[in-house]
Amino acid sequence: MTAADARRAILAVWRVEQPRLITSLARMLRDVPLAEELTQDALLAALERWPATGVPERPGAWLMATAKRRALDQLRRGKMLDRKHQMVARDLEAEEQAMPDLDSALDDDIGDELLRLIFTACHPLLSREARAALALRMICGLTTEEIARAFLVPDTTIAQRIVRAKRTLSDSGLAYETPRGEELARRLSTVLEVVYLIFNEGYTAARGEDWLRPQLCNEALRMGRVLTAIAPREPEAHGLLALMELNASRAAARTDPMGEPILMLDQNRALWDQLQIRRGLRALERARGLGGADGVYALQAALVACHAQAGTAADTDWSRIAELYARLAAVAPSPVIELNRAVAVGMAQGPEAGLAIVDRLAGEPALKGYHLLPSVRGNLLHKLGRFEEARAAFEAAAALAGNRREQDLLKRRAAEAALP
Repeated sequence: MTAADARRAILAVWRVEQPRLITSLARMLRDVPLAEELTQDALLAALERWPATGVPERPGAWLMATAKRRALDQLRRGKMLDRKHQMVARDLEAEEQAMPDLDSALDDDIGDELLRLIFTACHPLLSREARAALALRMICGLTTEEIARAFLVPDTTIAQRIVRAKRTLSDSGLAYETPRGEELARRLSTVLEVVYLIFNEGYTAARGEDWLRPQLCNEALRMGRVLTAIAPREPEAHGLLALMELNASRAAARTDPMGEPILMLDQNRALWDQLQIRRGLRALERARGLGGADGVYALQAALVACHAQAGTAADTDWSRIAELYARLAAVAPSPVIELNRAVAVGMAQGPEAGLAIVDRLAGEPALKGYHLLPSVRGNLLHKLGRFEEARAAFEAAAALAGNRREQDLLKRRAAEAALP
């Protein structure tokens, strides 16, 4: 195995194991930032050792054992251990002596622990923006750059938020918990946002070789279902679950056998999961029944439902979709929502109408460097027969895209535009 192959293998393992390691260590140490730090230490140890020794048969257990040993070393070296750390050290030493099954330890109630970690990271002591950034860093393992792209802000802004959030968590001694009652309500909106961003990263990965990260989608769906159980009267929890179920229903049709993306209008709808669509529609009806029809997630779920309920691409009610985007923009104004509305308007009223909206967005600071802006513009220009302009727009979009599969798709669109 070459050094490059070893590194790729390690990072593939890391994507799977990182959230499991952090949640398990946070439960043991009662300290979320320390758990994240030790998890990073374990990754560095793997990068040093595995290229020479090969990836272990049980990589998760190896990483967990390494992180726990470093935790014990750090606690033993401390000259001023407080009572909490003394208890943690004793617990870790007892586990070391008992030689536990570390794979089992990693899997122990991992779902609830992951959600508990998100609730801890979303404590009201942290700013709303810092909560989401910290959770995405720890749960998804997203880089600072990837998180910045999700929020359409500079990398340095996200880096500062994460550093401040970790410092606040360390200094405050916050409980590692899933809150109840009023405290749960105070954190829930940010938790919903984080779960949705986790789903989005799985649904269309910002970076890497693969367009999809199914593990993240499935984990977000599982957490969404748990959230509707612990907050059954919260319409936006049901709206978010509906949105994720409906989007996930298309998973089998979104890529070809080689993993290349297939755009929704070109997908084989026979592959869409009808059971998952029904689950999503039931969750949407529940959100509406609780008075949440105009919630951010319920409106987005209603948009996706328009596609899910259309038998063919030609049957899609684009006028309804454009209307829903207008309602969504009134509730949560955003240049990204306006860009999506442009697509719907272009389908309902013609490409000229859609292009007029896109051109108005050209100077939006938040969309600078956002690859979907030139991508949408290229599509509308192509429909208008302005092929050279379309080619240039698709090439610009490809240069901005971070995911290799998406880059390839946009390059193909550019080549097609050059040969009308």
